[in-house]
Amino acid sequence: MRSTPTKAVSGEIGSYGLISDCHSAALVDREGSVDWLCLPRFDSPSIFGRLLDETAGHWAIHPTDKFAAERRYRDMTLVLETTFRTQSGVARLTDALAVGRNESGHELGAQSPHALLRTAECLEGHVELESEYAPRPEYGLIQPFLDALDDGVSGRGGASVLLLSSSVPLTIDGGCARARFTLEAGETATFAMQHRSTSEAAAQHWSANEVIARIADTSAAWHSWSEMHQRYDGPWRDLVHQSGRVLQALTYFPTGAIVAAPTTSLPEAIGGERNWDYRYTWIRDASLTLEALWIAACPDEAYKFFDFLADTALTQVRAGRDLQIMFGVGGEHDLSERELPHLSGWRGSRPVRVGNGAWRQRQLDVYGEILGAAYQFSDQIKDFRPSTRQFLIAVADEAAARWRDKDSGIWEMRGERRHFLHSKLMCWVALDRAVMLGELLGAEHQVAEWSRERDTIRMTILEEGWSDTAGAFTQSFGSEDLDGSSLLIPIVGFLPATDPRVQGTIDATVERLTDENGLVFRYTADDGLRGGEGTFLLCTFWLAHALALSGKVERARETFERAVSFANDLGLLAEEVEPATGQLLGNFPQAFSHIGLVNAASAIHQAEHPHN
Repeated sequence: MRSTPTKAVSGEIGSYGLISDCHSAALVDREGSVDWLCLPRFDSPSIFGRLLDETAGHWAIHPTDKFAAERRYRDMTLVLETTFRTQSGVARLTDALAVGRNESGHELGAQSPHALLRTAECLEGHVELESEYAPRPEYGLIQPFLDALDDGVSGRGGASVLLLSSSVPLTIDGGCARARFTLEAGETATFAMQHRSTSEAAAQHWSANEVIARIADTSAAWHSWSEMHQRYDGPWRDLVHQSGRVLQALTYFPTGAIVAAPTTSLPEAIGGERNWDYRYTWIRDASLTLEALWIAACPDEAYKFFDFLADTALTQVRAGRDLQIMFGVGGEHDLSERELPHLSGWRGSRPVRVGNGAWRQRQLDVYGEILGAAYQFSDQIKDFRPSTRQFLIAVADEAAARWRDKDSGIWEMRGERRHFLHSKLMCWVALDRAVMLGELLGAEHQVAEWSRERDTIRMTILEEGWSDTAGAFTQSFGSEDLDGSSLLIPIVGFLPATDPRVQGTIDATVERLTDENGLVFRYTADDGLRGGEGTFLLCTFWLAHALALSGKVERARETFERAVSFANDLGLLAEEVEPATGQLLGNFPQAFSHIGLVNAASAIHQAEHPHN
């Protein structure tokens, strides 16, 4: 029997560590099992999918005897090290998704070989380990035929061709390749699994020396990126820097698109139906990620994301259609949602979904997130392509034209459209930032019109968004329901945090929209779906941020500390927290949560040092 980890129980969403090559990502549990990996892209069908069904594939390496496990990332990297302690000795498992040779700084992820690299090294005594390699491409639909090679196994299944290089002998057992081997102190076993499609050149064998060298290369590349980009030096520095690396890890290097999370269908309530595919780039999430990276990692490549948006969506906007809220990481528009009935889901949470029907929704807040992020990077706008500047102008024009419409809101409710306050607020942000960017965009002649519409939105929100009965700004016009997104009113600069209406909204949120742990729910209104959900970490960080802006720094710190206490031992956060158990819920790790962490930490730092 294996020991129980001290901080995260194996089998919980929070028990996983993340590795990434800025093309895709893998999740590795505390016991050395890769239970999620999609190749070659974040949104490709999974090769290992045990996260969603026991039969959907995994690759485990761990001691054969009882062990205790602890883990960490190599300094300033996303190279994962898991240390196993047994009665006979100590072994270290190192996991990395390889990046290209000699990559550094801005080029992190430029030339991914789509290879998962693993080494097991004995540090003390001797340790017997076992490896169980069970790839199951296409979300577990395919059990590939494995062929024995001199130094590994090959496998073909559907559109995937896999080559596993191994420095220890492997035995094929049906659709699995197994190894049992003993390492003495100073000895190392190496493994490399490389993915190719059937249309690509064959994968190449990886020697032991090459595996070790390429892990070192990958570690150096992440360290170089962190050293070059990360300058934040305020409170919770390590957590902010780790969040910056997580957000970078969710970036698809070829286009600059940023996924909301690397997983699909991890539930917002165990056994419920709120299971969504987050492996796409939401304009909102990606724009907010860029703003957070401005604090946590100073990204010099912001233009890539805006160019991606212009290439992907400019024709939509010019044609007068709603701006699509999300795209595939390669710019794909059709993200039609379907279910995978052969998968049982996380702890029986069905359905498992691929694609996301929210791509068809109208969500007017995206105009504000785009222009808010562009304003953050205004010093780069002069270097943007003309078509990208034209796209930003068109986004402002659409916000001016559409803000009066009903929409589905930030939380993608699947009921009837409403006049959501947050959507109006972000249209105000779009026009407010566009006014300030007018000269840089070459749109001075449109500033007057944008200013008029901005001021009209402001009056409308103040008249229709506030409820005397609720004592707060509410979720939608004419509603008494509270919503965590109302906390953004001071954060985006619509009203000062000291305004009595803002303070009323903060107080109402604390009194009526938090659980016993002090974490904030998104809302409590009917959203057209069955079942409930956990508290929302992003909203909790918004509360901490709003409190800091209010000058209530101690309360802000307390709220922040409560939220980050739910991070796992590697500093990773999911979307939500289950109130009764404290378990992490939802797709993992979640960009939204790490965005909130970065911004709230910075706001608290600024509140404590207002003259810095």
